[in-house]
Amino acid sequence: MAKARKGFSRADRIAEQIQRELAELVRTGLKDPRVGWITITAVQVTRDYSHAKVFYTVMDEKTREVSQEALEHSAGYLRSELGRSIKMFTTPQLHFVYDESVSRGMHMTSLINQVAREDAEKFGAAEGEGAAAGQEQEGSAE
Repeated sequence: MAKARKGFSRADRIAEQIQRELAELVRTGLKDPRVGWITITAVQVTRDYSHAKVFYTVMDEKTREVSQEALEHSAGYLRSELGRSIKMFTTPQLHFVYDESVSRGMHMTSLINQVAREDAEKFGAAEGEGAAAGQEQEGSAE
């Protein structure tokens, strides 16, 4: 009896395959102009493979709601095309969820950069004062 590889279950492999196929279908198969620039970031499949959460991001935040509507509208078409390309007993029902992790990550990066700038200004000024004081002491010692 063959053992499954640890840490990489069948559900993970199916989710990855669905992600690849959906990314290609969205890029080439959808003719809906509302879709725009969408990136499929992740897919989570239920244990019985009947449902799949498809996480996506959009290039332009302004088109987020319109893209969501377009994806929900085309979910049936995407599911049927997915069923043709991936041979499974049941093709999962697709649920599209906007992936907030990218925007949260960008926000966290901006906060870290802001704190780093403030620290550089604060400690840079303090080091400059210390350096000036050190130069004054050297000048008075001569």
